[in-house]
Amino acid sequence: MIIESKIFCKLLGVRRISLYPFIFVNDKKDDVLINHEKIHYTQQVELFVIPFYFLYLKDYLKNKRLFKGDLYYRHYWSYRNIYFEKEAFENQSNLSYLKTRERKAYNKYK
Repeated sequence: MIIESKIFCKLLGVRRISLYPFIFVNDKKDDVLINHEKIHYTQQVELFVIPFYFLYLKDYLKNKRLFKGDLYYRHYWSYRNIYFEKEAFENQSNLSYLKTRERKAYNKYK
């Protein structure tokens, strides 16, 4: 279920977020943004939700140790190099990606 909530997104400091079973966006008209979150939703379903969040956080923390620099730089690159994010960012503009996506395609980005 996609919910448009500028307030919730602003409160969390994000433009969009997928928190199973919901996708919160600040603009329901942004198809690319929604597709990015639908990719995460699919990843969450494949991993039965809780393991997804565990692996997501684990990869973020691993990346945090790899990147040096100021707080913003380390956060940004740690986030962008999470393998779940790599898949989502690489394919967010392909609005038919989920129709042809292989199961557990995020493994290609590890």
